[in-house]
Amino acid sequence: MKIFSPLYGKVMLWSKHKHAPFYLYMTAFIESIFWPIPVDIMLAPMALAKRQLAWRFALGATIFSVIGGAVGYYIGHALYEPVVLPFIEFMSYQDKMQTAQAWFSQWGVMVIFIASFTPIPFKVFTITAGVMSMVFLPFMLTALIGRGLRFFVVAGLMVLGGEKMEAKLSKYIDILGWITILLAVILYLIVKH
Repeated sequence: MKIFSPLYGKVMLWSKHKHAPFYLYMTAFIESIFWPIPVDIMLAPMALAKRQLAWRFALGATIFSVIGGAVGYYIGHALYEPVVLPFIEFMSYQDKMQTAQAWFSQWGVMVIFIASFTPIPFKVFTITAGVMSMVFLPFMLTALIGRGLRFFVVAGLMVLGGEKMEAKLSKYIDILGWITILLAVILYLIVKH
């Protein structure tokens, strides 16, 4: 069933919109606090559609993501009981929070690098860093390096791949979409147990 191809076409159109950079940067900001959709979903097609601006998009996404991370840190640090705890309980995320806290205790600031560079939800770790009163400057520097690496790699792949990358994505987008959904379901089932 081809449901991802039309969506991909729309995303490529939207990525050329004059306000697309604003949407990208706002997505990067709120994704570090609560937004569930990764920035890469907007960054990749924008970098592909306007390769001459790819590095600017990556830099903007990095800056706004780190600023959002600072807000997430503040929420975890200053608003744990009135905001974070009720949300954790509502979403049944107690085990995820305990896991994040255990990782912080074991690996310290490296957890921020891992979370900022990998598909692990960055927001969980920005808020947990605040909850655990992690030293702010190392938190910010590590987030800046990790998020920057991630977004510049995504932009770089799009620039280097160019039209060939776009053609391959167009051809295989439906297969990739279904594989992603399948992997998300498997990951959810593993984490749930």
